Amino acid sequence: MTASMSKKGNCCDNAPMGSFWGTLKNELVYHRQFATRQEATKEITKYIEGA
Repeated sequence: MTASMSKKGNCCDNAPMGSFWGTLKNELVYHRQFATRQEATKEITKYIEGA
């Protein structure tokens, strides 16, 4: 495995975004079956924008 690093080589720079994507997947993606890619895109966009 290779840790995700910033250009400066600091793995902590990526922690907030890694946490965000983990939360999104846990709260939305893993618990749903989307019929189409369009439906998934719409729901994920709503989640991110807080609509």
